[in-house]
Amino acid sequence: GKDSYLTTITINNVYHHGGNDPYGTYGEGGGQDGYGYQGESYPQEDDAASDVTEGHDDEDQMYEGEYQGIPHPDEVKAAQRAARAKARQAQSGATELEELAEQYEDIMEDCGHGRFQWTLFIVLGLALMADGVECFVVGFVLPSAEKDMCLSNGEKGMLGLIVFLGMMVGAIIWGGMADKLGRRKCLIWALTINCVFAFLSSFAQGYGFFLFFRLFSGIGIGGSVPIVYSYFSEFLQMDKRGEHLSWLCMFWMMGGIYASFTAWGIIPRYGWGFSMGTEFQFHSWRVFVLVCALPAITSLVGLLFMPESPRFLLENAKHDEAWMILKNVHDTNWRAKGQPEKVFQVTHIKAPKTQEDEFIEIQSATGTAMQRWGVRTLTLCKLVGPVLKTSPTNGTHVITRGGQITLTPLRFSYYGLGVWFPDMIKYLQQEEYDSKVKVFHRERVEDFRFNFSLENQIHKEGEYINDKFISIEMKSVKFEDSLFEDCYFEDIKSTETIFENCTIRATIFYNTDLYKEKFINCKLENTTFHHNKKGCHLDSEEENDILIYLVSFLGSLSVLPGNIISAMFMEKIGRVKIIGFSMLISAGCTFFLFLSFSEAAIIAWQCLFCGVSVAAWNGIEVITVELYPASKRATAFGVLNGLCKLAAILGSSIFASFVGVTKVVPILLSCTALVCGGLVALKLPDTREKILQ
Repeated sequence: GKDSYLTTITINNVYHHGGNDPYGTYGEGGGQDGYGYQGESYPQEDDAASDVTEGHDDEDQMYEGEYQGIPHPDEVKAAQRAARAKARQAQSGATELEELAEQYEDIMEDCGHGRFQWTLFIVLGLALMADGVECFVVGFVLPSAEKDMCLSNGEKGMLGLIVFLGMMVGAIIWGGMADKLGRRKCLIWALTINCVFAFLSSFAQGYGFFLFFRLFSGIGIGGSVPIVYSYFSEFLQMDKRGEHLSWLCMFWMMGGIYASFTAWGIIPRYGWGFSMGTEFQFHSWRVFVLVCALPAITSLVGLLFMPESPRFLLENAKHDEAWMILKNVHDTNWRAKGQPEKVFQVTHIKAPKTQEDEFIEIQSATGTAMQRWGVRTLTLCKLVGPVLKTSPTNGTHVITRGGQITLTPLRFSYYGLGVWFPDMIKYLQQEEYDSKVKVFHRERVEDFRFNFSLENQIHKEGEYINDKFISIEMKSVKFEDSLFEDCYFEDIKSTETIFENCTIRATIFYNTDLYKEKFINCKLENTTFHHNKKGCHLDSEEENDILIYLVSFLGSLSVLPGNIISAMFMEKIGRVKIIGFSMLISAGCTFFLFLSFSEAAIIAWQCLFCGVSVAAWNGIEVITVELYPASKRATAFGVLNGLCKLAAILGSSIFASFVGVTKVVPILLSCTALVCGGLVALKLPDTREKILQ
């Protein structure tokens, strides 16, 4: 028969609570109650079966691979552990943290991969999905919000960038806090802030309040990416880490698909809104903002039933609490696999000695609440700097510098092209629209009633005498050097309509949106404006072109093949090769944009670019998690993610400025950045068989 590879870790406990155990009630009920995941079991993993259980006879149970000379998974793991133990003995100077990392890996292998990890996978995936949704919200509501709140071009640009600015700040803040206060606690707070301010933004009537609420909504959701990957990785064993972290990335794609579908289904339905007088308007795009908060709310509810990361607790010498969580993970997984009799055999887990806590607290008797908050904030700020100065012996300086050089051009190109693709498509559409303009020269219209809409027209040197324009729409109409005399305008809705160098005499404008600003260098003689429409208005449905939703949907959906391929080959090929080659291929995709002269070609290249570049995203996120130690993992991830959001802001701004001017600069910028990033990525250390420090 085979010997059990489960061993008891009996390392002396260096953390002492005195006579009382402050964690005595944590996870009360042990493995039977604990966190209580009582749903349907997930398919059993190949390496989950073990004959080291009661009621099994070694001679009756034969491993089917034995006939083919294939070693049993238990034997493979036992050999891996023996090799790690031998290597640890050879390193006479192994630190307590290194020993803890080895022991923790052994424990996670004993716990297996099962129901607990899959439940956590869904809960954290929804948080990542909320981050993906946040990136699309403002872009989808902007065409409607600009009319609802009378936004200028500058205000629209600021609204588009404010979310990324908030996410940049949030990533750095929440990443640092997660390493000091805990992954679960900080993620709950981050999602709560996102949900609260997203809800408030849907009711904000003024531009200032809407901008403020979206900023703090972005700060909240900014913490999801660094915390989610750090949190989930600490429940995964080494041989499954790369694959399952890559699968987790699919939720970001689902966020884009969710946002595209809900935007297409809700925003054009103007009847879904309501109003309370003229001061409070709640149009359909505000309903869409509320619906976009659902993934974050769902994840927030799920997190209430999840435990803290035991690795974080061990780093902070809370081994009793960590032991209870690990026991529950073990019992939950093996019950789901039909082996409830399998016993969690770990009795003690080594916890490192803790120095004086960096969080210097001012006691309530000697300081105010504001003073305590100030000290905590100052301490958190000091956490970020040391991450960039980590000892080279850990290899973390490589990912700090190399990760910046790799991730920054990737985000710069991805978000830059993400703005350039739809804007370029709109530009091509506008060019086609402008080519069909109708020009009327020196027309004279007298005693006529216009009861039909005017669209895409230019009227030059015309004369309009005693005419009536009643209940019509004017879209992209321009009157140049024309005369209006004794005319009457009533209930007019206009878009991109101007009067230039015109003479307007004895004319009345009643209940129109033709403000004086739309009359450029015009002579207004005995002309009156009565009951002009206040504020702005939502134009016809066709202004919310379905193409904006279709492009975003296809771009998100095209990520699926890249996600699947990267997940399947992350462990086989290695992180470094996936990052480097996918970035170089993405550079080739951008270069072929020189050959794109139609909307269909641009959409096709966008899909190919998104599908290839996502593999590099996945690889960078996995390697960042694996190279940094647990005490700095979320902080480092937050710093890198914050720098990437800054690159996204720069890319969006720079690329948008070249739309309609030239496509050479955006293509060369993205291509050069991706090639440089890909070459640097090939120099990063591979972490396929690296134990999580």
